[in-house]
Amino acid sequence: MKQVLSPKILFLPVVVVGGLFLAVNSLYTVKSGFRGIVFTFGKIDAVVTEGLHVKIPFIQNLEFADVRTMKATAPCAAASKDLQTVSAEVSLNYHLDPSKLKELYTKVGMQVEQKVIDPRIQEVVKATMAKFSAEELLTKREMVKSEIARAMSASAAKYHVIVEDIQITNFKFSESFEAAIEAKQTAEQQALKAENDLKRIEVEARQRITQAEAEARAIQIQALAIREQGGAEYVNLKAIEKWNGVLPTMTGGGAVPFINIK
Repeated sequence: MKQVLSPKILFLPVVVVGGLFLAVNSLYTVKSGFRGIVFTFGKIDAVVTEGLHVKIPFIQNLEFADVRTMKATAPCAAASKDLQTVSAEVSLNYHLDPSKLKELYTKVGMQVEQKVIDPRIQEVVKATMAKFSAEELLTKREMVKSEIARAMSASAAKYHVIVEDIQITNFKFSESFEAAIEAKQTAEQQALKAENDLKRIEVEARQRITQAEAEARAIQIQALAIREQGGAEYVNLKAIEKWNGVLPTMTGGGAVPFINIK
């Protein structure tokens, strides 16, 4: 006789498999640096932290939000206060506020960079550049950066995005303006060289005047000394002191006396 299996025995594997399936789909893990956003029937029910959690299968689902530091880079162009075209590349370090993920998701979803960061960068850079002339954008770079960082932090905070740092790179003006700046710098360098040359000439002239005055003074002192020592007789005495004892020889007339002998 054939053995008839009990319906309970047949149903047991189904229950076991179903239970395992439910258990697997009920457990989930949130990795370090992330948060889990739990939805119940499509509505945000909770935001959970790192670790192992349980959800209701088929009723609850979830998305993971990265709350670590992220970087966004956007090229942007603007006009200065004096209507010079300025282009730059702005890099932004930011992270999502973990305590406000529910509000952030409700407002913009998880496409933060496309919907929040990039538009705010364009808006803030254009508004900030318009406050400064082109020359000020060059000479007051740190002030411009601080102004952009302050405005960007305030704007992003409305969406629960925390700005950590801002870098401005590839800062460029139009070719005509850069040529004008280069010409101005060249003119300033030439003017400085001319000024230095003039100062050098003036110093050298004063040195020559001082030297000439010193020489004239020396001559005056020597002339005064000669007069005080008897004039021509003093000169003859000095000549005798330097004579080596050899009489000069001459052809033609008689010898010319070297000194008057009385």
